[in-house]
Amino acid sequence: MSDTTQTSAPGQTPQDPQMSVPQPASQPAATQPATTQPNAQHHAASQPATTQPNAQHHAASSQPNTSQPNTPQPATLQPATTPRHPRLLPLPARIRHAMSGSWAMLIATLILLATAVIGLIPSFNSQALKQDIVLGTVPAGTDGHIWGTDALGRDVFMLTIAGARTAIAGPVVIAVGAMAIGLVFGLLAAYTGGWMDWLISRVVELMLSLPTLLLAIVLAGLIGGGYWVNVLVFMLLYAPYEIRLVRSAALSHLHDPFLDAARLLELSPAHILARHVFPVIRPVVGAAMFLDMSNALVSLSSLSFLGLGISPQAADWGRQLSDARDQLFNNPMTAIAPGIAIIVVSVAMNIVGDWITARADRGER
Repeated sequence: MSDTTQTSAPGQTPQDPQMSVPQPASQPAATQPATTQPNAQHHAASQPATTQPNAQHHAASSQPNTSQPNTPQPATLQPATTPRHPRLLPLPARIRHAMSGSWAMLIATLILLATAVIGLIPSFNSQALKQDIVLGTVPAGTDGHIWGTDALGRDVFMLTIAGARTAIAGPVVIAVGAMAIGLVFGLLAAYTGGWMDWLISRVVELMLSLPTLLLAIVLAGLIGGGYWVNVLVFMLLYAPYEIRLVRSAALSHLHDPFLDAARLLELSPAHILARHVFPVIRPVVGAAMFLDMSNALVSLSSLSFLGLGISPQAADWGRQLSDARDQLFNNPMTAIAPGIAIIVVSVAMNIVGDWITARADRGER
């Protein structure tokens, strides 16, 4: 008993003799039978070709990849469409791009200038009104009549050119007259304010509530005047739109520093409005005048089509359309020529007005 009992060192707990027996699993590898070595050598010899590439693959995959990190890169926003040269765009896109360019403004200006110059030549009007009732209506392409003739034997080409006189004169007078009224009352309402602004605004709102074209038809039928009576009627009916436009444009600049400085210098209201306010709103005024010219051309042509204001023998595009209703099958150019002329001139006026508005917006930015 004393031989098997072992004394423990101080600070150590005594161990049970039975717990010190080694376990079978802890036997050294040398005690394993020798018959297992050939199998191990056989497996070791049969695997070098396959284990070496796997080892190299694992070694390569275990190394950190510093050149291409695995973290996902944030997606970059790409434009929806790549800008291309205008010549590579489809035909509709090329037309839209051309109309937005400055050369469209040049073409529109040339059209308006040509229409105005042709309308001022009196010889075209006298030649266009020559009638040949014996000839009557002939189709387009007839010798001496490139666009044919109407029911009275008048040349359609010369009649269309002569109609440019009323197509330019009336709309220009309407636009200038309506804008003059709008400048006077619009600037007065914006600068004075108070009861004057309230009174002008209420009258403008009352007139804007009335249908312009319908009221013009009624007034032209009641008065029974000529072409220039219609011009005067449209001038008065377009004026409320210009009064409201000028008033709004002037109110947006009424408290600018340069106007405060002009008031401190005790300048007269007329001097301030004419020399300081009007130059600021001038681009808006110019654009509105061209848009009024376009609307006035269509409105006057509508009254002429109804037979109001213009005489049956006068050269007018609206009157030509009215007379061409009975000649559509004999000579379609009697209706096509004045219709295209109204569209082209009206679009040219709108292009010029839009160009002035775009330039004014870029100038303010």
